[in-house]
Amino acid sequence: MGFRLEKPKESAGKTWPAILISGFVAFGGILYGYDTGTISGIIAMPYWSQTFSTGYRDSTGKLTITSSQTSAIVSILSAGTFFGALGAAPMGDSIGRRWGLIVSNGVFVFGVILQTAATSIPLFLAGRFFAGLGVGLISALVPLYQSETAPKWIRGFIVGSYQFAITIGLLLASVVNNATHNRNDSGSYRIPIAVQFAWAIILVIGVLLLPETPRYLIKKDNYNGAVKSLARLRRLPEDDPALRDELGEIQANHQYEISLGNSGYRECVRGNLAKRLLTGCLLQALQQLSGINFIIYYGTQFFKNSGVKNEFAINLIINCVNSVSTLPGLYAIDKWGRRPVLLLGAFGMTISQLLVAVLGTTTTSQDSVGNIIVNNAAAQKAAIAFICIYIFFFAASWGPIAWVVTGEIFPLKTRAKSLSITTATNWLFNWALGFATPYLVNYGPGNANLQSKIFFVWFGCCFLCIAFVYFMIYETKGLTLEEVDELYGEVKDARKSLGWKPSITFTEMRGKAEAFEDKEATEEQREFDKGHETSA
Repeated sequence: MGFRLEKPKESAGKTWPAILISGFVAFGGILYGYDTGTISGIIAMPYWSQTFSTGYRDSTGKLTITSSQTSAIVSILSAGTFFGALGAAPMGDSIGRRWGLIVSNGVFVFGVILQTAATSIPLFLAGRFFAGLGVGLISALVPLYQSETAPKWIRGFIVGSYQFAITIGLLLASVVNNATHNRNDSGSYRIPIAVQFAWAIILVIGVLLLPETPRYLIKKDNYNGAVKSLARLRRLPEDDPALRDELGEIQANHQYEISLGNSGYRECVRGNLAKRLLTGCLLQALQQLSGINFIIYYGTQFFKNSGVKNEFAINLIINCVNSVSTLPGLYAIDKWGRRPVLLLGAFGMTISQLLVAVLGTTTTSQDSVGNIIVNNAAAQKAAIAFICIYIFFFAASWGPIAWVVTGEIFPLKTRAKSLSITTATNWLFNWALGFATPYLVNYGPGNANLQSKIFFVWFGCCFLCIAFVYFMIYETKGLTLEEVDELYGEVKDARKSLGWKPSITFTEMRGKAEAFEDKEATEEQREFDKGHETSA
């Protein structure tokens, strides 16, 4: 199998410009990760709880917020991202992937302004909704931009870098939260929120300097613009044969798709496109159901409620593991393929979640008011260790590969729409879990009080991930986006996708079609001439 990841000899041009450009676009993941990660620490900050409390007191008599308020504050971001992801398709197809990112960033900044200014729950909720709207737009447009600009042999690494940026954002959120949570003023929560202005400014400045994707320009019949864009990405002269061949294949594929009919939302659920859309939606849903966002959103509060000391420091350690573990996954995506890495990750996540559930359930109990009593401190430390192991397997597989697969399995004519739907599915389940978790975990009237038993739910979902990968994930390593389209057309069973090779390019297909049409026209002309001579 080998361990070196090398550029194929037949791949023309430079690789570093596409890596640098697509990698910078991944910076949008920092907005996503930081915004989702910072709330975990903020809702556990004493000053924030007292400031935003509406009079409710916990079992110790301290002012805090209720489970329903926690649920609304955490999940409203995901509600915004859901609608943002759905809006990414019309925006990306109308004003372009590049300008779509810039406008999305403006929506996000508006939400950050509202959150920073807030001193009560209603304004804070509004800010989180608009920030979520911007993040949702960005979360669909970034993989779209990356997949349409990356060289095929390293596309998995580049698109997967979006997930790496998300983990960096989560890590930065933990660092800032850990530095400010003991402050007894509004800076405890306003500083972590306001830091997001810096990420937004960096992203906008950078995107203004980037080219539009060549595939979008072909979609808009701007061939000359596509030539300039691809030449800039590959660092090749505009008249280079290899560049013209690559662009010709993109154009031929697009014209072939157009010949098949319309490209509306209805087309996304017709033929094998329905299978692809189902694959993308289930992949994003299972990514959320694996339990990752329980740790991201509620990890600090959960550790605090479980009697763990230094919960902010532990959350910081977990986010460090999350970031570092993404790197081997980025390498393995293009070296070993999508299916084996996803399968290995699913097995590792399943075992880890089961062990966390067993350890947490058998070594803790509760008193009459719901306070956690730790019966075995060593077992509790072991549970935290297995949470870190789960994070490793997730970050090295399902974290980045979900974005890679959904970014490459759709044809150009429906790619933006299909990708927006799969991303919206991610955020729909993100919202549902964020909303339901406080009611499932916490003690009190109307709550399920599962505590550590919640990890049995994540274990069951991770087990489903194994079957899903085996039966539904196609191996697309090393294929162009146009060849992926051919793969789904020829291979009906995902298990038979390993080792598949394209039989004909769309350029050759187009050439044969034109030759056939010329032949038909010539024969018709001969018949006409022959008939004309006979009548004469």
